[in-house]
Amino acid sequence: MNTEVKTNTRTALILTVMRIVTWVAFIGLMIKAGAILISYGVSCVNPEAARNLYMGLNLHTIRQINFWHYTLSVFFMIALSGMKTFVLFLVIKALSKVNLVNPFTIGVARILEKISYVLLGTWVIVMLNNVHAGWLLKRTGILQEEWTTEEFIFMAGIVFIISQVFKRGVEIQSENDLTV
Repeated sequence: MNTEVKTNTRTALILTVMRIVTWVAFIGLMIKAGAILISYGVSCVNPEAARNLYMGLNLHTIRQINFWHYTLSVFFMIALSGMKTFVLFLVIKALSKVNLVNPFTIGVARILEKISYVLLGTWVIVMLNNVHAGWLLKRTGILQEEWTTEEFIFMAGIVFIISQVFKRGVEIQSENDLTV
């Protein structure tokens, strides 16, 4: 009995720490997305601002060649940061809904499923960015950063599987409640 209380207390502590860490990351990514968006707005008025768009990121050459490709490059950065931020928001929601007495709830399962879909969408955005970066390299010789895609599709798959396990857990939990 004493070990069960100790485990529950430890698990509750871990969930609290994870919630705090997730909030910190969420706020950091919100700031990053906002900073890129504001820097982009400034660079639309003052093209020289594209030399230091965000933390030393220099997109001035792309800005000079074609404003729309510059806009598309910045859009991909904002979209990636925004989608990561949204995933963290959903994680915060999921962590706040976790109940240690009955951990399998349909609400958590739905949030996990939604996270997997957002991660899949993030993978699509990263793929489109990489296609655009390859096109820019061929047409203009500008080397633009390509992002890794594997991590997003892998995470989307794992989170989707976990959401399905949670759904099954909800079914088993409700069956057990009916038999008692």
